[in-house]
Amino acid sequence: MSGATYSTAGVDLALYREGMSRLPAHMRRTLCPRVVSPEGGFAALFQLDLKGLFSRGYEDPLLVSCTDGVGTKLKVAVAAGVHDTVGIDLVGMSVNDALCMGAEPLFFLDYVAMSHDDPDLLEQIVRGIADACVECDCALVGGETAILPDMYQRGEYDLAGFCVGVVERKKLVDGRAIEAGDVAIGIASSGLHSNGFSLVRKAVFEMGKLSVTDRVPTLDGRTVADILLEPTRLYARPVKAVLAHYRVKHVVHGIAHITGGGLVENLARIVPPQVQVMLDRGSWYVPAVFPWIQGLGGIAADEMERVFNMGVGMVLVVSPHFADSILAQLGDLGHRAARIGTVRTADAADPRVVLR
Repeated sequence: MSGATYSTAGVDLALYREGMSRLPAHMRRTLCPRVVSPEGGFAALFQLDLKGLFSRGYEDPLLVSCTDGVGTKLKVAVAAGVHDTVGIDLVGMSVNDALCMGAEPLFFLDYVAMSHDDPDLLEQIVRGIADACVECDCALVGGETAILPDMYQRGEYDLAGFCVGVVERKKLVDGRAIEAGDVAIGIASSGLHSNGFSLVRKAVFEMGKLSVTDRVPTLDGRTVADILLEPTRLYARPVKAVLAHYRVKHVVHGIAHITGGGLVENLARIVPPQVQVMLDRGSWYVPAVFPWIQGLGGIAADEMERVFNMGVGMVLVVSPHFADSILAQLGDLGHRAARIGTVRTADAADPRVVLR
């Protein structure tokens, strides 16, 4: 009787090494001169004191760190056999959060946990991560791949991502400058992003009795997989462009990434107690994917607004004097945006955000 090996326990080191050998090419696409560590080794090195967003070195820099995952959207990716878009979601969830502090995203790391060694699957995932990092001007400097045969069903995996950014202390955007008269600008989402998928899957697959290959006539005949796997919109370039153009005038007072919890809960996180944001239903475009899911699941309107972004992926709270010019700039950059609300004086006991 032969003894146990790592391979018989579920981890094939040869396949693992093959998978690892495919990743450096994707990582190299994302690198910039500030990455000073060579390939290999146990950690990455990143030079901080180079020119940042404002073409000069940082005087009093604050590091900004964010982490997130993709959630049960991965179940849809596995069912559809499509794995090169969830990496975009992974980057978007953390980089979009870092932007809310006014930060410049610097570098990204990933954690991939898989049921078994699969170089093709791993490369698809990391290709998507690298594509998003390129779009966000954020270096993919490393990560971890864990093969956990008894943690997941065969073919399943989980993802976590980690973003580090930097912001000059005096240019920090944390919402404390929000004041009465400010305007809330909503930047359009690409759809569901990667939030609320436990409810999405219940509505679509359990209650709607659909499969990932079914086509939806009311959504341009796209397949369920194409609709649900539409990746998270990346806001790094438009938000950085607005900040670089306007922040010296203290124009952008707050930024909120709209994820699970919807507009009200996420925007409320940055609104100070002396004011209240009044959001106006009907002031922005709601993508057709939301009423489709609502109909399949018989979901109440307030539950939809509590769970999903409903078409707004990012909110900028700005000075009213510059709202029109910011809207025009976002449009020129290819992003649909709209005035979705205003800020007024309130008592501390009042809700921070009201959707009317």
